[in-house]
Amino acid sequence: MTPLITEPAKSPDTVNSALRPRPGRIRFAGPLGRLAHFGAVLLLVTFGATLLTSLLPGSPAAAILGPTATAADIAALEAENGWDQPLPVRYLRWLLHAVQGDFGNSTQSGEPVLSEILARVPVTLELTVLALAIALLIAVPAAIYSASKEGAVVDRTSSGIASILMSIPVFVAGVLSIYLLAVVTGWFPIAGWSPISKGLGTNVMFAFLPALALALGEAPAFFRLLRADVIATLNEDFVTTATARGLPRWYILTRHVIRPSSFSLLTVAAVTFGRLLAGSVVVESLFALPGLGSLVLQAIPARDVTLVQGVVVFIAVVYIVINMAVDGLYAVLDPRVRTR
Repeated sequence: MTPLITEPAKSPDTVNSALRPRPGRIRFAGPLGRLAHFGAVLLLVTFGATLLTSLLPGSPAAAILGPTATAADIAALEAENGWDQPLPVRYLRWLLHAVQGDFGNSTQSGEPVLSEILARVPVTLELTVLALAIALLIAVPAAIYSASKEGAVVDRTSSGIASILMSIPVFVAGVLSIYLLAVVTGWFPIAGWSPISKGLGTNVMFAFLPALALALGEAPAFFRLLRADVIATLNEDFVTTATARGLPRWYILTRHVIRPSSFSLLTVAAVTFGRLLAGSVVVESLFALPGLGSLVLQAIPARDVTLVQGVVVFIAVVYIVINMAVDGLYAVLDPRVRTR
């Protein structure tokens, strides 16, 4: 008969401290409060995007018309698109159209911004999901095993490797992975993209190297965070009790340690997903991937303001949805969170 081990009541307060209100911090209670909070964040992000694009040197009209355009032509195009209006007016005008699903047309291609984004999303989304999966597959088993051997050679070695990997920039990891796994061994293509519609195997072959480059930058942080939480949980009284009763180490880890140690990792993984989604510009450029990153990279020098705003809104919405999903997942992992 398996002895009943009760986890202490202090676990949710210690591992989920991010959920506790802090002094001087506005607390949004309930689903409506969270929606209001996320709506305020979305307004700030979109206004910030409008402000930043307005700070870019030069005129969008001049970028579109080219060097032969006259001042009158540039002024006429600016007036036609409302680019000569004050910043608040431009933002409110864009916002009124955006809430109706109209994000305007790209000044480069003339195509609707939403269509341009949806055409690039599958590449960036697949790259992000694959990178996050690889990072977790590397970090979680390594962190649990290393924590269970705290202070041993394997623990010190894995912690040292994690520190080294954290100091390697993404573009360096990308270049190294290209050299070792594409140029030297020939296992993967150097660059380019193949959609899933042309075969899953070929698609994964093209997606693996850029995803690995992104994952190598995130796995060390996951490793260090989960290792510290597992070590803290292993020092809890209920784990000592379970060990004293002769329960196998693997049973204690899988049954009593992993779940209470996963809250911080869950939060960081969600934040990382949003960061990977928004920060894939370097990797997409390095591997010549047709994703959102390369789309923004082309839009900024061309002063394609509407396209940049659309991409920012899309990423912000995804980021908010992920955070709301994580809030819900907290309640699934620990029912005591629902009472807060």
